[in-house]
Amino acid sequence: MNQNTNKNVLILGANSDVAKQCIKQYIEKDFSVIAASRNIQSLEEFVQQSNLQSKVTILSFDSVDFDSHQKFYDELPIKPHIVVYAAGFLVDNEKALRDFKGTQQMMLVNYMGAVSILNIIATDQNNKNLERIIGLSSLSGVRGRKSNFVYGSTKAAFTTYLAGLRQELASRNIKVNALVIGYIRTKINEGLQLNESLMMEPDYVAKFIVNARNSFTIVPNFKWKIIYLILKMLPESLVAKLP
Repeated sequence: MNQNTNKNVLILGANSDVAKQCIKQYIEKDFSVIAASRNIQSLEEFVQQSNLQSKVTILSFDSVDFDSHQKFYDELPIKPHIVVYAAGFLVDNEKALRDFKGTQQMMLVNYMGAVSILNIIATDQNNKNLERIIGLSSLSGVRGRKSNFVYGSTKAAFTTYLAGLRQELASRNIKVNALVIGYIRTKINEGLQLNESLMMEPDYVAKFIVNARNSFTIVPNFKWKIIYLILKMLPESLVAKLP
């Protein structure tokens, strides 16, 4: 049975498939939701189709428009108890190696945009509501592998940032979590040749976000937990043989 929390969650990059499932699940736990994204129209359609209009406030947020971030935060209708950074961008590694624009966009969205807005949120000493910040990272950032190291480097940087932010905010009893995620059946992965037995559904991943507790690193799915541990322990000579 849900208890009325009277709490608010801010989801940045709320148009992703996982983020949309988070919206539903936070509302089931009686949170109010501020869903922020560049694609307002798509979010509005989702909220209307899901009949969630009374529970969700939709705002425009561009993760790479750094100059707008302070104004965005200052004008929030209520300061959040929980913040989820779910914005992400991915291009194929071969393309990223040859076209810096794709690489730059991954850096901007996956890392720089996150640091820009989360620094603003984390340093607001006046927000007594803030309890938790959750960032969506990736198994790709655990070790550098030749198939995805450009994208992986942006996620590795984000995970490192979140780890330090966790230490920074510990004295204020604010928790920070990094969701280290494997393959998800989402639009960002459409067209990629991925192992079907390792695919996770967006609503499954969302449960780990919405129910995050104290552990810094959260790896959904036991198969991915095993892969995560193996990647962490493998010597470099063996990592170099991975695809």
